[in-house]
Amino acid sequence: MSTNASGGAGDLVLAVAERARAASHGLALATRAEKDRALEAMADALLAREAEVLAANDEDVARAESGGTPANIVDRLRLTPERVAGMAQGLRDVAGLPDPVGEVVRGSTLANGLELRQVRVPFGVVGMIYEARPNVTADAAGICLKSGNAVLLRGSSSARTSNAAIVAVLRDAIAQAGLDPDVVQLVPGDTHDSVKALMRARGHVDVLIPRGGAGLIRSVVEESTVPVIETGVGNCHVYVDRAADLDKALAIVLNAKTHRTSVCNAAESLLVHADIADVFVPRVVAALQGSGVTVHGDARFRAEDGVVAATDEDYAQEYLSLDIAAAVVPDLDAAITHIRRWSSQHTEAIVTEDLAAARRFTAAVDSAAVLVNASTRFTDGGEFGFGAEIGISTQKLHARGPMGLPEMTSTKYVVTGDGHVR
Repeated sequence: MSTNASGGAGDLVLAVAERARAASHGLALATRAEKDRALEAMADALLAREAEVLAANDEDVARAESGGTPANIVDRLRLTPERVAGMAQGLRDVAGLPDPVGEVVRGSTLANGLELRQVRVPFGVVGMIYEARPNVTADAAGICLKSGNAVLLRGSSSARTSNAAIVAVLRDAIAQAGLDPDVVQLVPGDTHDSVKALMRARGHVDVLIPRGGAGLIRSVVEESTVPVIETGVGNCHVYVDRAADLDKALAIVLNAKTHRTSVCNAAESLLVHADIADVFVPRVVAALQGSGVTVHGDARFRAEDGVVAATDEDYAQEYLSLDIAAAVVPDLDAAITHIRRWSSQHTEAIVTEDLAAARRFTAAVDSAAVLVNASTRFTDGGEFGFGAEIGISTQKLHARGPMGLPEMTSTKYVVTGDGHVR
């Protein structure tokens, strides 16, 4: 399918991509001070025009609720004054981070006297395809601007009014700061034709980043001719080892599951070593149920009141709700085997006081983040000190885990000689 196969949608997407390409050339040469000034202006504008953004978001939320959208999806969609303030702070955090553009990754003087440097450079034009959460609009705009990339934003139709308001605020602020506002643009159109056109805009868009549910990510990966950095769904596991401190384990499981259910780093599966099951399973089931969580368990878990039977579908599920799949495993290796079968390779955690068990788990579990005695909720660019993240990559090429500023760059080699010929 050519870029223009979808007719008018393809032409409109190409037009914004061409403007983004032109704007990216200037942004690539912008100084850190110029980019940081724009980021601070974007943050100020979000706060100053908060009422405008929230009014737009109210329209999206009302439309979602009247359409019977599940509560966890509405939560991802909803903005509050606190969330708008968080968006603004995320932009300020990015402004405070080092500029990755121009960083020397490695360098040397060759035997023939040539000076070799590998330096970070922007991708150029980044396309973002994402669902529901309008705060991603500000996060993506800020990270792309700081890393020298123009960004084309294609959020879900459910958030179209919110996204349009946010982008209007950000573009005005960018222009007032002296940069080309076309470094941040919405992809026009509400139908899937515009998404397809963006996915087929190879040569106009340098990289695509999908952020959302499994269906969206699979569609982009399978259909796109533009290179894709795959961000993954989060079927995250917590394994409570035989050597776990059970008080720590209880706190970690509760935080990982209930702190915020609608995010990809929430725990969806719980594994418990058989040696501590008789003590820990009743405690954790009571605590989870006390927090409103439905436990989908194996035979041992179903010995507790209110636990429903778990199926293969449950163990494969990213619930994004107050549900958790649970099983008792005979040993550490069985836990690792279970995770290898069902994990989405996002985040897994072990709770143990046994250093050897922790080392084996972290070595054997192949996920983007593996935590020891800590909640899965810490897999986050902000928590890692990266500033606002653009997504969490679960692939193994280019970037893996929370993607901050350095992950939004490529590299090129700069070779300096003095009349050298080969």
